[in-house]
Amino acid sequence: MTSHVYLLRHGQTEWSESGRHTGRSDIPLTDEGVQQARRAGAVLARLRGTDRPAALVLSSPRQRAWRTAELAGLEAEPTEELAEWDYGDYEGLTTPHIRETVPGWTVWTHPVPGGETHDDVRERAEAVVERVRKALLGGDVVLVGHGHFSRVLIATWLDLPPKDGVHFGLDPAGLAVLGDERGDPQVRRLNVPAWEVDVD
Repeated sequence: MTSHVYLLRHGQTEWSESGRHTGRSDIPLTDEGVQQARRAGAVLARLRGTDRPAALVLSSPRQRAWRTAELAGLEAEPTEELAEWDYGDYEGLTTPHIRETVPGWTVWTHPVPGGETHDDVRERAEAVVERVRKALLGGDVVLVGHGHFSRVLIATWLDLPPKDGVHFGLDPAGLAVLGDERGDPQVRRLNVPAWEVDVD
């Protein structure tokens, strides 16, 4: 049986809803985020299509990700390697606010003062990918994390630079599925929405 990597972004928070960059801040899920996380667990189960336990389940230790994992029915191991991009001086700011002083700024194209560089984030993503590839020999891998870092992780899986993460959308509680085709890394599903199934 072919094994896959399932990336689950945390559910909605007040800051994600308003577009504020949320790195180190430990922001809780909104009520909608809680429901999204529950639905995401059902979507994940349907996508995996098996009762076989995953070989590895990791989560960022930030409560928005950790709680999402719990609500999705996952028993995850916390790791800082899955933490969100450290936005440094831009923590809590929206892109329009940042652009008032740095025209055209995006996390994909510009520096983040006091935060992580593209190389820093790429190094963490490479460490995760290395661990994941070893674990895949024993079955599926599930990773619960954040928006920007997960998009860098997808780019890293495809051997692309961090800036190419801009091309991979991942909504709150959205799922991506990574795999291989005859040894070539592949994105098999992208941004499967948490509202795709109903939950009681």
